[in-house]
Amino acid sequence: MISEQPSGTAILLKLTSRPEPYPPHVRQRLEVDAKEIVARYPHPRSALLPLLHLVQAEEGYVTGTGIDFCADKIGLTGAEVTAVATFYSMYRRTPTGDYHVGVCTNTLCAVLGGDAIYEALQQHLGISHGETTADGAITLEHVECNAACDYAPVMMVNWEFFDNQTPESARAITDALRAGHQVRPTRGAPLCTFRETARILAGFPDERPGALDGAPGEATLAGLHVPESSAAEEDSAGQGA
Repeated sequence: MISEQPSGTAILLKLTSRPEPYPPHVRQRLEVDAKEIVARYPHPRSALLPLLHLVQAEEGYVTGTGIDFCADKIGLTGAEVTAVATFYSMYRRTPTGDYHVGVCTNTLCAVLGGDAIYEALQQHLGISHGETTADGAITLEHVECNAACDYAPVMMVNWEFFDNQTPESARAITDALRAGHQVRPTRGAPLCTFRETARILAGFPDERPGALDGAPGEATLAGLHVPESSAAEEDSAGQGA
């Protein structure tokens, strides 16, 4: 379609058709899951975030088809769903590999080696930010704070923590993943695929052995121990007086 600006300059308007709906057997399966998700909330629109994880689990990213599905299930427009899906970085808009590798390059991780890790992985994998290896195994991104500064530099794979990384350890992790080996993060259960992770984030059970195991490490608890020690010293001083 061609339109004219007041100056007479022609502009090509690129219009796209509506996305193709899911095949009937896929839609039927997703509708069962969507009904369960929506039932958790007093207002249907509150279910949007887990619904987006649900459709991401289906195709590995949020497609136009997934957006239309979510909108239909909770009575929103496609524009409203798109606004949410593009706001949160956990919702991917392009095909994603089996393992989404995010290297923290925020201040503390960067200072302690995050930038070096990210550069090493770019060279080792032959891809840049947001790209996926040709075998479909790894999607690489530099990400903002992973909220694990006490274990910097940190890398996350499918949102599971790999603490105190180095360029060498990060390369070894991606090599193991591409070779099909089972990899366990620093905390939590062995990794599952990006699509399986998305389904867990949609609120369905995480059935991996050890998924709920683990406890805070000493680095995390250090800030708690300082006031405890100070309080104990004050008590001792008070009793001595």
